[in-house]
Amino acid sequence: MKPEFSRRYPLDTIGSAPREVCVEATAAERAALATRFGLEALEALGATAVLTACALGIEAVGRLRGDVVQSCVVTGEPVAARIDEAFALRFVDPALLASEAEETELSDGDCDLIEIDGGAVDLGEAVAQTLGLALDPFPRCAVERAREKERKWAAGADAGPFAGLKGMLGNQ
Repeated sequence: MKPEFSRRYPLDTIGSAPREVCVEATAAERAALATRFGLEALEALGATAVLTACALGIEAVGRLRGDVVQSCVVTGEPVAARIDEAFALRFVDPALLASEAEETELSDGDCDLIEIDGGAVDLGEAVAQTLGLALDPFPRCAVERAREKERKWAAGADAGPFAGLKGMLGNQ
């Protein structure tokens, strides 16, 4: 399956000196990504990154910026949001990823590994995945955010999803 937003950089074009790149999604790519992520709209998506060859592959450090419109989880109304997310990724050989999968323990640094595909890194797909992770999983419109604040204020300090269980613990 071809990614909706692909910006491939062949490994032989990335040297040990840092290379700054910018990627910007077209209207058609944004529409396809909006469908993929269940968005009402993806009005803008772009990123800047510095690509650098390293011992384990290619490092990409940069910033993603996008304008999204999601549906409120309560009312279904449109909720506009601006995404501004820093990222640090490492593209590695698939064999290295396979050996990492056999490890039983993961460190924080292992969570940003992406497979090198066909002798190139796909920064566009990496940006799309980063966008997906940055989206609000439970977007609420302004009216619902205000109602939530009011409910919390009215309930006082004992509000919350586990407040009803408090009395079951007894005085320990």
